[in-house]
Amino acid sequence: MKRILKMKKNKKRRFNSMIPNQRMMRAEGHDNNRRKQQQKKKKMVESVSITANEDILVDDDGKPKRTGTVWTATAHIITAVIGAGVLSLPWAMAQLGWIIGILSFLICSSVILYTSNLLTDCYRSPDSVTGQRNSTYMEAVKANLGGRMHLICGIVQYTNLTGAAIGYTITTSISIVAIRKINCFHKKGVGSDECRFSNNPYMIGLGIVEIFLSQIPHFHKISWLSIIASIMSFGYAFIGIGLSLATIIQGKGRSTYLIASKGQFTPDKIWNMLVALGNITVASSYSQIAIDIQDSLKSSRAENAVMKMANKMAIVTMTVIFLLCACSGYAAFGSDTPGSILMSSGFKEPFWLINIANVFIVIHLLGAYQVLCQPIYGVVETLAKQQWSSSTFIMEEFSVSIGKVKLNINLFRLVWRTVFVVVVTILAMAMPFFNEILALLGATAYWPLGIYFPVEMFIAKQKLKKRTFQWIGLQTLNVIFMLLAIAVACAAIHGLNESLRKYKPFMYKG
Repeated sequence: MKRILKMKKNKKRRFNSMIPNQRMMRAEGHDNNRRKQQQKKKKMVESVSITANEDILVDDDGKPKRTGTVWTATAHIITAVIGAGVLSLPWAMAQLGWIIGILSFLICSSVILYTSNLLTDCYRSPDSVTGQRNSTYMEAVKANLGGRMHLICGIVQYTNLTGAAIGYTITTSISIVAIRKINCFHKKGVGSDECRFSNNPYMIGLGIVEIFLSQIPHFHKISWLSIIASIMSFGYAFIGIGLSLATIIQGKGRSTYLIASKGQFTPDKIWNMLVALGNITVASSYSQIAIDIQDSLKSSRAENAVMKMANKMAIVTMTVIFLLCACSGYAAFGSDTPGSILMSSGFKEPFWLINIANVFIVIHLLGAYQVLCQPIYGVVETLAKQQWSSSTFIMEEFSVSIGKVKLNINLFRLVWRTVFVVVVTILAMAMPFFNEILALLGATAYWPLGIYFPVEMFIAKQKLKKRTFQWIGLQTLNVIFMLLAIAVACAAIHGLNESLRKYKPFMYKG
């Protein structure tokens, strides 16, 4: 009995001793649970903060946050339109005369402003403010017109942009050669046979510089380059205007005409008038990069409203400068107006000022080249990423530091853009004509990209019924500019045919 009671006491002691241990274990368990819950909460907070940071760094389509403003968009447009082609506008005015010339400038500017605003509303679809983004012209055409129209748009757009890159390469080399020729004329007399230089070394040099600049990834990163280029374009345009006005004030201006130039309307004169119209249209056209520019705008305000303001500011500025340059240049040179008033066949004194203007042209075209080529780079790289999304060669970015500057290098971007610039440079060396190329570019791009697609997308988006007043007006605009484009293309081909007889590929000397 005593033994039984003793065993019960020992059990009770053991049980009592176990109770605190169990309590401690339970307490530890509660602590562990609390820690786990706190860690979960911490992870949730971290994930929310990461998501918030990602929302700050990307837009609604998952692409890097856009930072463009009305000013950067205006700078991009001005860089594209107030190019070296502005210096050929006095020649265009000389072919058309005062009445047709001034009317052509005003009509082209008004039409491109109207159709650019139509195109602006196609950046998002189906709604112009809240719809899905169309980051390229092709995407906008596909979203609004469907079918295979976007493929036709892409062929026209990217062919035209490549042609523009070739034209810019030629013009830049002509400007550099003009500096050498003017310096040579200053030393050895105007017209000296020793003052002829090959354009090829300068085209090659330009190509090397463009290979480096082409590594700027996209439109969002080249705003600084566009701003510099647009300032340069104002610089050489106003130098040309100033020299023309000085010539007129000194009483050295030549005879001008209200309609065309002196003499009968010969076939060559009609061809030249059509080429002149082509020069005016290409000078005022930027539809091929308009959607890409709009895609760089931040979303704090509706992108179409900001882009319409940029269109208005840029086109008004463009029209004023075009008219000043064309009218003053024509009044200074008359019927003998050269193809470019600041290059070797134009003004030659004061030679230091002409050299500065040509330096401005070179710097401007370096930037304008990149602005025009960004859509080409972008579409090829986007297609490559979609096709080979697991390839490190195409997808991976490598960080490279040069002093304090950090650069992101992508191997596919490096190789593909280098090849593109090399091919463009070789083609430029093979066909060094300028006015005829400008006219052909105007004919092939102005109507389809500047008129046809914006009008057709507007009709589809607004669901306009056939044979209504607005529908008839838009289709009339379409037909008029289609006929003009065909006529200008014929004249440009005629001019190119004449040039091919005079120039040998890779052998041109300015």
